[in-house]
Amino acid sequence: MYIPAKYRNENLSEVRDFITHNSFAILVNQVAGKPWATHTPLELETDEKGRDILVGHIAKANPQWKSFKEDEEVLCIFNGPHSYISPSWYKEEEVPTWNYIAVHVYGQLIVMTESEVLAWLHGLVDHYEKDEKEPVSLRNMSASTLRQVKGVVGFKIEINQIQAAYKLSQGREEDHGRIIKELGQRKDPLSKEVSEAMRKTLNKKR
Repeated sequence: MYIPAKYRNENLSEVRDFITHNSFAILVNQVAGKPWATHTPLELETDEKGRDILVGHIAKANPQWKSFKEDEEVLCIFNGPHSYISPSWYKEEEVPTWNYIAVHVYGQLIVMTESEVLAWLHGLVDHYEKDEKEPVSLRNMSASTLRQVKGVVGFKIEINQIQAAYKLSQGREEDHGRIIKELGQRKDPLSKEVSEAMRKTLNKKR
């Protein structure tokens, strides 16, 4: 994606953390010559060689998987908070803009076997259930329920490239205090998240 240099985040540790906490992504590839996108969780993991990979699954009823080719790249889009920025918050006249965080990941997709998918889903469910009052485990589910696993296609994505855009009013540092304050006073949670992201960035520079 197009990222002006001042908005590009090349801190891989920070970007990995962002992907982990914003794992509900968009998987994009070509189906019959047209772009096809599916909204699905993509988990950032490490393979046996210590490389970062993404792991996910989609329904077999979704025709996207039939166009998975190991020699072609797929695109994974991770969206973070975003918010409108009013020029009324600036000391000098300027046009309106939008602040946001977004990460694009490119890589080669490899389809997993059914047994690999089941083993991965066990760990995935355990991870997301650990904070529930009454956590559920696939280990306690009946064989008939677990047959639903046959209805999904699991895959790993070997990451080739990560592009991270953190557009947080860079170049308008003299206005950051006002922008952070105004965003923090809005009722919508996304504006508050952008405010907090700007605050963290500002604190790192001090």
